[in-house]
Amino acid sequence: MIQENISLLKYNTFGIDTTAKSFTNFSSTEDLKRIILSNKSKPKLILGGGSNILFTKDFDGLVLKNNIKGITVDKENDEFVWVKANSGENWHNLVMFAIDNGYGGIENLSLIPGSVGAAPMQNIGAYGVEIKDVFFELEAMNISTADEVRFTKKRCQFGYRDSIFKNFYKDQYVITNITLKLTKNPIINIEYGAIQQELADMGIETPTIRDVSKAIIKIRQSKLPDPKEIGNSGSFFKNPIITKEKYQELKSKYPNIASYPIGKKQVKIAAGWLIDQAGWKGKKIGNYGVHKNQALVLVNYGGALGKDIFQLSEDILADIKSKFDIDLEREVNII
Repeated sequence: MIQENISLLKYNTFGIDTTAKSFTNFSSTEDLKRIILSNKSKPKLILGGGSNILFTKDFDGLVLKNNIKGITVDKENDEFVWVKANSGENWHNLVMFAIDNGYGGIENLSLIPGSVGAAPMQNIGAYGVEIKDVFFELEAMNISTADEVRFTKKRCQFGYRDSIFKNFYKDQYVITNITLKLTKNPIINIEYGAIQQELADMGIETPTIRDVSKAIIKIRQSKLPDPKEIGNSGSFFKNPIITKEKYQELKSKYPNIASYPIGKKQVKIAAGWLIDQAGWKGKKIGNYGVHKNQALVLVNYGGALGKDIFQLSEDILADIKSKFDIDLEREVNII
């Protein structure tokens, strides 16, 4: 059933109170196909967990809320297991499914907010792991024709927080399910960030994938605000990648600059460090601002307008460009 003039307040983690002209749910590919074919002329927006979106205005079209659920083992051998998850599943639930069954590969992606369908769109990543590392394939439906298409890893064109669905095929497909190739012999990855220290604090010397997950959950909860308490979309900005020459220039001015080498010619700079150095961390403007514990996170303290938060991001982008000559990019989808 299609509803008219529905508030999207509870459907986005930023807590922005905006309105969809039309709204409906779908719980299967058959539902989705029927809705697409019977509403061809309407602009459409697919909503999963609503955790990577900032509404700056009402949506003058049809919002489709993805409720396709289900996680299954598609096939397996002695070393690997191919896990298929429908796109309306909560991402962290999929991580827990893998951990509960001893399947390794996505434990470092614990507690990332959002739905399974959004994960490959932006090639989610954290603590030295990206979804492309375990990705096998996905199925998607064309929003205009309702044709169903299979995408291999190569065809997805994964990049840093990027995929073909964020550029060339932006707003053209609905991801309906994804398949990940996970390992039955997990390789523990604890080199990134504060994982080793957190495990030491927990008294764990030989960690399992569950231990790694618990450590990462503790770290994330200590740094990032709970969207149920303070509206936010997690990291608002990407970490910029610059040339090694540019990095050396910055290093001479800022010896403590937070960075990570990317091959021999590039360096990734911590966007949070740049924003903190520029004085934005903890800055509050009325009922919105930059989180006090994590400069990457823009927050809605209650009742803020999306256009105001967007303008804050614009001001930060301009300031970082002025101070460091670095162009930051947003991770969040702006509507």
